[in-house]
Amino acid sequence: MNVLEFATLVITGFVACAEFGSYAFVHPVIRRLPPTAHLQVEQGLLRTFGRVMPVGMTLCVVFAISSASSGDGGSQLWRWLAVAAFVLALVSTVVFNVPINLATGKWDAESPPPDWKQTRDRWEFFQGLRSWLLLIGFLLVCVGSAIG
Repeated sequence: MNVLEFATLVITGFVACAEFGSYAFVHPVIRRLPPTAHLQVEQGLLRTFGRVMPVGMTLCVVFAISSASSGDGGSQLWRWLAVAAFVLALVSTVVFNVPINLATGKWDAESPPPDWKQTRDRWEFFQGLRSWLLLIGFLLVCVGSAIG
């Protein structure tokens, strides 16, 4: 295994597992909190995940493309499918999640807008989409690594 392949596995694995873990284990708990606590936790997560994940998700695309470009014939299909999954996750995030995150960060947790729950539900849907895409992308990177 070369350095590029190792770095691709580490970065894509970290990002995919962090996002999927948040989706599968953290957000179900947050959804059950009272509105004020719910929004305070979401705003706190924006200050942590919101700083790390834009860089991490972009690095997933960069490393996946680098890995796919340098892979051999037998593993390239899997690696390029991983690229597609990471690109779709990033596009979905920028188009759907980021605008909702920007709005959520500005809300007063004590008196949120009337449609706050519907807005957060929409965010949850696209969080699920990107989480699955990132996990699938990571698994495809693993398959490409195992084959190649």
